[in-house]
Amino acid sequence: MSLRVHTNAPSYGVHRQMVNNHRTQEKTLERLSSGLKINRGADAPANLQISERLRAQTSGLKQAIDNSEMGVSLVQTAEAALDEVNRTLIHARQVAVHAANEATNDEFMLESDQQEIDNIIESVNRIATFTSYGNNYLLDGSRAGNGVTQGDNLEFLMATHEAATSGVHGYEVSVTQAATRSEAVGSKELTQAIIDEGEQITLTEGGRTLNFVTEAGRSVEQTLNDLGKALKESGLNLELLRPDPTVTGNDDPQFIRLRHKEFGSEHNFTVASTTAGILSQKGDISDWIQTGVDIAGEINGEAASGRGQVLTGGPGASAVEGIQVHYTGLAAPEGDFAGSVTFAQNSLVFHVGANADQTSAVSLRSMHAHKLGTGITNESGFDSFRKIDVTSFRGAEDAIRIIDKAIEDVTIQRGELGAFQRNNLESNLNYLRIAHQEITNSESVIRDADMAEEMMAFTRNQIMVESSTAMMAQANMMSQSVLQLLG
Repeated sequence: MSLRVHTNAPSYGVHRQMVNNHRTQEKTLERLSSGLKINRGADAPANLQISERLRAQTSGLKQAIDNSEMGVSLVQTAEAALDEVNRTLIHARQVAVHAANEATNDEFMLESDQQEIDNIIESVNRIATFTSYGNNYLLDGSRAGNGVTQGDNLEFLMATHEAATSGVHGYEVSVTQAATRSEAVGSKELTQAIIDEGEQITLTEGGRTLNFVTEAGRSVEQTLNDLGKALKESGLNLELLRPDPTVTGNDDPQFIRLRHKEFGSEHNFTVASTTAGILSQKGDISDWIQTGVDIAGEINGEAASGRGQVLTGGPGASAVEGIQVHYTGLAAPEGDFAGSVTFAQNSLVFHVGANADQTSAVSLRSMHAHKLGTGITNESGFDSFRKIDVTSFRGAEDAIRIIDKAIEDVTIQRGELGAFQRNNLESNLNYLRIAHQEITNSESVIRDADMAEEMMAFTRNQIMVESSTAMMAQANMMSQSVLQLLG
């Protein structure tokens, strides 16, 4: 073996190993101090990309959880206000029922009832106007789909959050079939002889039954008057249609014609008469009358479903899904064109996910008095809860119907909000919390250091550094042994 002084080759190899050991120990120290096994891209480029994406996902999930919790708070705020509106409407109904007790009420009592109704209407409007979450007003109609119609007999009712904002010219509404009501017409005229024999007419509708028996000696005109009065007193949702009494004689034979008050195919009633043809086809055998037809047509050229006089954009309609319009015409318009509805979508949109387009929306319709209890046909001409007047018996009776519809409107909105809170927000919260937990765990598996493993590596590296340092000293001693030969 040759001995050289100028170049100490063994020490270079030892130095290289010592540098590697120092570098390895520094990485171990870094992992132990940070708790992460990936501190820079060079540590694991692929795993760094995956873990950063998981970190972004985790952050988004955490914010989505906060968003959903705030959404629940907003919905509960609206629910509390709607609950108060419900209680107020129930009290209004009680007042209307009191006002309808014509036999015991006097003029001053009715005026007091109307004054209380006016105060209730004002209270409902106040709740609708001022209920808010931050600067978001919830029940004034600004957070729902709002529409304006153009055309006779056409009225916008409501829309869900699925509908899209229309252009300035709106969505065209076409009606191919106007809604009709179930109707029964006798094929045999009611005559004085039939009346004198004691004709019995039995009508059933909505779970109620009327048994009407003609009275001998009463004229045809008087008998029809009696039947009409009995219909009103029975509570059946039917009306007796008669020709103008000024053009018919008191004893002229007349056909009996009955019609349901509500439009559409779902409303029905039964009729039976002792004499075949007076109402039922066969004597003493009931006929089921369900001849009403629902409205049919299209909105924006897309299929719409009809129920009574209400036309609703059908499921799957790209732009008009959930838009409801009320057509009150008794016949389809010429050319089927009924008008148009200009629509603006302002529903509340909640971002309830960690990624783009993961949203959920809900409409909060207006709870103002003029928007409640609409679409109810009544003799007093009340078009909404705001217009009810209980100072007359007829007005009080119609007011009860309007208030019932107003209560239904509020209850439907509460049901929709409750379903949205339970099935969209709260259910989504459960998923988000689980997803946040699991994705955080996945990111930890990729990026977090195993402290026990790193401590073992640190101990090993520390021994290797000390060993390489000692060997470096030994390598330097080898060159010094040459001095003994020179001496």
